[in-house]
Amino acid sequence: MKTQNVLIDGEWRASTGTKTFQAINPKTTQALSESYPVSPWAEVETAINAAAKAAEAVRGWNGSRFADFLEAYADQIEARTSELVTLANLETGLAVQPRLQDVELPRTTNQLRQAAKAARDGSWVEATIDSGSNIRSLLGPIGPVVVFGPNNFPFAFNGISGGDFAAAVAAGNPVIAKGHSSHPGTTRIFAEAAHEAAKATGMPAGFVQLIYRIDHSDGVKLASHPSVGAIGYTGARSAGMVLKEAADKVGKPIYLELSSINPVYFLPGALKEKGAALSEQFATSCLMAVGQFCTNPGLVIALAGPETEAFIKETAERFSAAPVGTLLSEGVQKNLHSGIQTLVKNGAQLLAGGEKGGGTGFCCQNTLLRVTGKQFIHNPESLQTEAFGNESLIVVAANEEELLAVTRCLEGNLTGSLYTATDGSDDPLYDRVASILRQKVGRLLNDKMPTGVAVVPSMNHGGPFPATGHPGFTAVGIPSSIRRFAMLQCYDGVRPHRLPAPLRNANPTGTMWRRIDGQWSQGNVPEASN
Repeated sequence: MKTQNVLIDGEWRASTGTKTFQAINPKTTQALSESYPVSPWAEVETAINAAAKAAEAVRGWNGSRFADFLEAYADQIEARTSELVTLANLETGLAVQPRLQDVELPRTTNQLRQAAKAARDGSWVEATIDSGSNIRSLLGPIGPVVVFGPNNFPFAFNGISGGDFAAAVAAGNPVIAKGHSSHPGTTRIFAEAAHEAAKATGMPAGFVQLIYRIDHSDGVKLASHPSVGAIGYTGARSAGMVLKEAADKVGKPIYLELSSINPVYFLPGALKEKGAALSEQFATSCLMAVGQFCTNPGLVIALAGPETEAFIKETAERFSAAPVGTLLSEGVQKNLHSGIQTLVKNGAQLLAGGEKGGGTGFCCQNTLLRVTGKQFIHNPESLQTEAFGNESLIVVAANEEELLAVTRCLEGNLTGSLYTATDGSDDPLYDRVASILRQKVGRLLNDKMPTGVAVVPSMNHGGPFPATGHPGFTAVGIPSSIRRFAMLQCYDGVRPHRLPAPLRNANPTGTMWRRIDGQWSQGNVPEASN
């Protein structure tokens, strides 16, 4: 069996590693035919050195150069749509339509093109000019970025095609992609497309590189390497915290998306008004894609009462009746079942499911559990265990004060949703809950489920720990996501011809927004201020 090559320093080359792995089809539980290498440290370091050299080569380039690459790459991806969706389906079990072909692939190319637009416009660098003191600053590239992609979005969050990749490139940085073992073939096709786009647009050899897999100890060395500028990671909390510890020890910026159970509140008036409809909406959201979204509603909070009991009964029936989907991998199945067992061990009552199986391949039954508000308050850490998949826990609070106490116990999450009555009867309680919940979540929603993440500038796909490693940054939403991979660069009394173009007196694009002497402007620095 031939082992696939790695993309290092501008060429596809045979790995020097001796260990290999294969992707597993989650529906058949059988290994796919292609073999992929586990790269040894020497190979990883070669990639780091090539990326550092590329970073020097592109330093000072204007944003349009990176925009050209991102747009050419998006075109290359669309030309290989059929290959990508076919192989991703085999490697992940995700449906070709609508998920992969109609939703995730267009999202991927859209965010690449959004990043290109931001890079070409240049306003994201926040050029700031104080002409009186002749001090000028902007956000500039931070250096080579390592991107660790997750298992659940083989396109839109892939290490070599997803949001972190697009943001890092738009900021002017080379990228070393660390592929995910669940979909290496899909990642290889993306890398081939990126390589072609890089050659067509004159990018230096080490600008885009791909390593499929490395030992955990080498991952620590990679995250702390002095030539790496920053790290983007989406995945399990345990592995992410190991990388964070390594990066923190050397002051390396690392942006993590770790775990989130995304509380959803159904206040009494809302359940009384439309309980059955909310049960259907919640079950659909929770079981969509077998619950394998980082914004999956894994926690429901409601007040005790007949409407809540009716909601719980109907939702449990929906979970039991719904077909059981295939999970992404055996590891997801194992971790989901382990999470469910942890919840049960700590007092959660099973209402539906709870066991492995029930569908095709790697799977677990659709699982719904409940606890009292008192139980949750007494053991909040264990009862917030993330069971990533088709599972949710309902917390029933005895009264409003207990519901607020439950809210105060919440860890950081990506999202928090509140459903309320249209007649305003829930508004007093809403105000009390929202004032606490606002500090616990990155995105606050009203009367909608959290599973849709729009790729728009105002989106925050971040939140307090452990949702992410830092509450001030987002993995989705351009230009905010670009700023993660930039450093603030200040120029004091630097001669005009030596300044980066965004800091010179003339606006380099004519449309770039700059802060000139305290005022945002698309014009030039006034001549009298020279």
